[in-house]
Amino acid sequence: MTTKLFYNARIFTPQDPGAPLAGASQDRVRVYENGALLVGDGRVARIGPGAEVRGEIARSGAEVHQEIDCRGACLVPGFVDPHTHMCFLRPREAEFDLRLAGTPYLEILARGGGILSSVSDVRAAAEADLLAATRRRALTALGLGTTTVEIKSGYGLDTATELRMLRVIDRVGRELPLDVVPTFLGAHAVPEEFRADPDGFVALIVNEMLPAVRQQGIARFCDVFCERGVFSIAQTRRILQAARDAGLQLKLHADEVHDLGGAGLAAELKAISADHLLAASDANIARMRQAGVVASLLPATAYSLRKPYAPARRMIQGGVPVALASDCNPGSSFTESMPFVFGLAVLQMGLSPLEALTGVTLNAAYALGVAGRVGSLDPGKQADFLLLDGESPAILAYHAGVSPLTAVYKRGELVAGKEQP
Repeated sequence: MTTKLFYNARIFTPQDPGAPLAGASQDRVRVYENGALLVGDGRVARIGPGAEVRGEIARSGAEVHQEIDCRGACLVPGFVDPHTHMCFLRPREAEFDLRLAGTPYLEILARGGGILSSVSDVRAAAEADLLAATRRRALTALGLGTTTVEIKSGYGLDTATELRMLRVIDRVGRELPLDVVPTFLGAHAVPEEFRADPDGFVALIVNEMLPAVRQQGIARFCDVFCERGVFSIAQTRRILQAARDAGLQLKLHADEVHDLGGAGLAAELKAISADHLLAASDANIARMRQAGVVASLLPATAYSLRKPYAPARRMIQGGVPVALASDCNPGSSFTESMPFVFGLAVLQMGLSPLEALTGVTLNAAYALGVAGRVGSLDPGKQADFLLLDGESPAILAYHAGVSPLTAVYKRGELVAGKEQP
């Protein structure tokens, strides 16, 4: 077994009790002021105070093949981004100008822009071009500390293109040092050809797309954009129930613009997460807590749309586990930066730095069903971690506008930044 010892680090890692951290426990983070991390074959072998880890190594007689002095740097788990749409061809900068002029996001969509504009691009794109564009964004995210990422389809809205997108997403995960969780989002919008028959499109998703996605075997989740003017509660319920029958786990875009009741539907169906939640009611947030649904909040979207942020403090006080995500997409949140998301969560949503750290690591891993292997630095989990140019995770919010990351490690191997000399 190849081993590496990272020592002289200020280690911050959430404590994983076997469930997402919620309420007063959202900031339950272990801190080792002069910590050490022993990595063996890409996994955490030991972690703790430096003297204790060295003593355990000596008693076990284990051989250490490489020692890396972290020189007092802050060491945290790699970021987990549980909600992105980064599989698209090109940005939509012209629509940014429209939104700045006051045109609402849903109005742009109703005019055939927004998501539907990206659908036209992706349908016409060669698979190699779509792969290159998605790969480029995934590499940017990796360089900014994201070591596990969810990527959705949803810019195809027909069976062949949705399957092509999922193939691209799968290849990104196989070709890059990045864990990728693929999600099928065929219900992202109603395409032009079904504008007069949205229920007909729902039937296509249920009767044709979902069986094809199941046969392909790439997607792990099914998501639906449950929103006024997109998919109703009844349509969303039908799609997600069929997705569950097809063996997929459930997520949904819920109550982003209007309080449609998506958060309550997530609780009813026991989805793994409900995402956005800017307009979710207190009653449905309480239902999410009772059902064990993770709230995945996307502050960069509120920032970009100039909307009030999701009520993160009320959710935490109400015992709902909060995860944080970038929502990287070409319309409402064109960013791959989890450090930016962390800063917004602290400075605009009222999370403490330790609550935000849990949100971008452990709780985000639970929102993807991958907490058994990532999200915290516990023995047996993957050695995915970051070195920061600061004393604590607060540097991610405090040093605004830049990335304070100096190194990104995936399974104990340096994949971005520089090794400490």
